[in-house]
Amino acid sequence: MTKAADRYPDTPESTYFVVRGRLWRKSNPALDEQTRQRLVKDLMSAMRDVRAAKGNHAAQTDARRRVDDAKLALGERCPVWWNDGEPDFNRHLVKNSPYAMWFALLPK
Repeated sequence: MTKAADRYPDTPESTYFVVRGRLWRKSNPALDEQTRQRLVKDLMSAMRDVRAAKGNHAAQTDARRRVDDAKLALGERCPVWWNDGEPDFNRHLVKNSPYAMWFALLPK
């Protein structure tokens, strides 16, 4: 069985993970585990509500706002949670990023 870490590798400094060649920002590691788990639970609930609200514009808008709120609180959307001045490559193709060489060297 393939582990998620093998299928979705973390960048060397663990800022992003890669899915189908695209970088996705990881949650802020400064969050305590209890808070992170609560926010992930809120995010998953809101994502289910987005799907369930198809055809109901008001409900879908509210659910999307809740998704955005959870992602912001997790640090997966702006502003960035790191403070070393490095730019944000969230949702960029890894081949068009500074991680291209690292990714090319990963076992396939």
